[in-house]
Amino acid sequence: MAPISRHLLPDGAAIDADGQATIGGLRLVDLAEEFGTPLFVYDEDHLRARCRESVQAFGDGVAYATKAFLCKAMARLVHEEGMCLDVATGGELFVALEAGVPPERLVLHGNNKSLSELTMALDVGVGRIVVDSFDELDRLEVLHDRLGSAPKVLLRLTPGVDAHTHEFIATGQDDSKFGFTVSNGTATAAVDRALKSPSVEVMGIHAHVGSQVFRIESFYESVRIIAGFAAGYDFAEISVGGGLGVAYVEGEEAPTISQWGSAVRAACARAGTTAHVSAEPGRSIAAAAAVTLYTVGTIKHIPGVRTYVSVDGGMSDNPRPVLYGSGYETFLPRLATADRDCTVTVVGKHCESGDRLVIDGLVPTDIEVGDILATPVTGAYGHSMGSNYNKVLRPPVVFVSNGNARLVVQRETYADLVQRDL
Repeated sequence: MAPISRHLLPDGAAIDADGQATIGGLRLVDLAEEFGTPLFVYDEDHLRARCRESVQAFGDGVAYATKAFLCKAMARLVHEEGMCLDVATGGELFVALEAGVPPERLVLHGNNKSLSELTMALDVGVGRIVVDSFDELDRLEVLHDRLGSAPKVLLRLTPGVDAHTHEFIATGQDDSKFGFTVSNGTATAAVDRALKSPSVEVMGIHAHVGSQVFRIESFYESVRIIAGFAAGYDFAEISVGGGLGVAYVEGEEAPTISQWGSAVRAACARAGTTAHVSAEPGRSIAAAAAVTLYTVGTIKHIPGVRTYVSVDGGMSDNPRPVLYGSGYETFLPRLATADRDCTVTVVGKHCESGDRLVIDGLVPTDIEVGDILATPVTGAYGHSMGSNYNKVLRPPVVFVSNGNARLVVQRETYADLVQRDL
């Protein structure tokens, strides 16, 4: 029933003298009035601080996982702070290049990279390609014969680790579409083939156990397995991937990037690893940096059942509750210090009964139509996984810092919806 917990808000969040929530010195209600809703508001200083923490924890070569949140402004910010960028499709690669990120600072991922995507990567000269399958090795051999290129690669291993996360975002178990499985000998066969192939230059290995992982022990076990595997080779690099979880709701706590880095380094030291060890944080950089602002349009109270609060966004700007049953908190920025003594279900405007953003959200009793409602920890996998379902317009993105707000992604227009139609 208490006000929203401070640790769920961006670093630059504060409460002003009138009890209003601010980020970067700007009132959230004022940002909603200026830019409209729905609206993604990112604390730029929070983003930069997490990037610097990542570089401090893992050193040069640590890569931001762009699938968490990517636009040109974010790509530039990450590069400015000394990180590489992990891109998983030709589209993500294109955006990073358009932002001016040097191709040698890019790491190309993906379990089914097309011949055209690999050609694009070779043409621009990406720094690393994370090879995910024997079919991909076949494609790289074709391109070597055609282009003469031998890219630097990491081989993605599947370590057989249960990350204790949702099954849709677990990737390290043996039953996975990703990588070469360690337990059945496939990883050994892949490494042996790649080391003999003139089409690639093997720099090392990579593993990723899943997303939204809270247990440091899962990373520790993954490092133990891949470091043990690497002991038989002279690899220059080992990447432990990403997946560090963040707190989304009251009562949750997650390790920091620094704690994660310390645990990984300790595991590598115990295994006697001499290779350079890196990682790919994404959610842990972007998620808590942002809040999403909505306008309340309808309040429906069903006595003895529930109260629905309908907002002007929904599953199109945050599909995670529908996909994974993910939990979120909510609050009213105009009453940031008030007790949240009313339980509501926050729903969107889509033609789906399952279009729920917060199932048991807490808000002050005097919530009313026209209020600005905020959901925190929405900086990862909202903008990036969003859609135009029901032809709802995609929200804009604003970066705030030191009393200034800059629009980095424009709101879509109705004209945008038909721009590609014939």
